[in-house]
Amino acid sequence: QVQLVESGGGLVQAGGSLRLSCAASGLTFSRYAMGWFRQAPGKEREFVAAITWSGGSTYADSVRGRFTISRDNAKNTVYLQMNNQKPEDTAVYYCAARPMVIRTLVSEYDYWGQGTQVTVSS
Repeated sequence: QVQLVESGGGLVQAGGSLRLSCAASGLTFSRYAMGWFRQAPGKEREFVAAITWSGGSTYADSVRGRFTISRDNAKNTVYLQMNNQKPEDTAVYYCAARPMVIRTLVSEYDYWGQGTQVTVSS
């Protein structure tokens, strides 16, 4: 079955950096667009970034210029490099997969990881 396993979360000070990883198995990774979403306490899950199989990407306005999504199709892994982090970036971060084309809605993704906590202290 499809599994997405996130790692790399933790506690960081404002202005710091973290890199999240998501290892995928059980699917033909190169045929899937991958997305990162996040959910803060009491809020709905929201789009962060997504990347096509060939490396095209899109970002939420709140993270553009600070976060970078990338993927290694040989390792079946997608990454989220988060720089210049802010307290409002605190959330559980989830990776997700859908066939081929980037989308930004939660409902448009077929597979989800279990999430990894990111906490940014001020």
